[in-house]
Amino acid sequence: MIKKHRHFIIYKPYGFLSQFVNNQTKRKKKLLGELYNFPDKTMAIGRLDVKSEGLLLLTTDGKVSDFITTRGNVEKEYYVQVNGEIIPSKIEELKKGVEIGFDGKKYTTKPCKASIIKTPNLPKRAQKIRDERHGPTSWISITLTEGKFRQVRKMTSAVGHPTLRLIRVRVGAIKLEKLNVGEVKEIETLV
Repeated sequence: MIKKHRHFIIYKPYGFLSQFVNNQTKRKKKLLGELYNFPDKTMAIGRLDVKSEGLLLLTTDGKVSDFITTRGNVEKEYYVQVNGEIIPSKIEELKKGVEIGFDGKKYTTKPCKASIIKTPNLPKRAQKIRDERHGPTSWISITLTEGKFRQVRKMTSAVGHPTLRLIRVRVGAIKLEKLNVGEVKEIETLV
């Protein structure tokens, strides 16, 4: 009998690690297993750092995970609130690729899609970001097919607009819409 793999989508809240086991003994971190009773061998496909929110895919199928993260050129779209009023020339820099640090070396990101967007209708974050007295902010959309460690944060900093809030809203054809923060939904397939 062939074992059927299971697939999930989740709206990862701010403050949660994208994993099921905490390898740190000093600090207690919130883990995905606190949100749902996932089956054994469930793994996150890619990661969102503890300060990032949004769409996270999970599966019991390592082949699907490998395809999405490394071989499939699958698009990942992020809504990013950045410090300051970003101008079109900075968006063009992001689109062409910017130099960031990765694994102790300089790395130029692949060309991507980027645009300035209106403030999206998203749930308030659990931890306040800041208030207006600290100056203006902008919202942008960035769509990548790669995913280096903290890449989006490093990219926005490279053009002079550090990330204040980061939400993944899409992976391939799967969108975040209609999920509440912390909600988990089992789906038939991821690709």
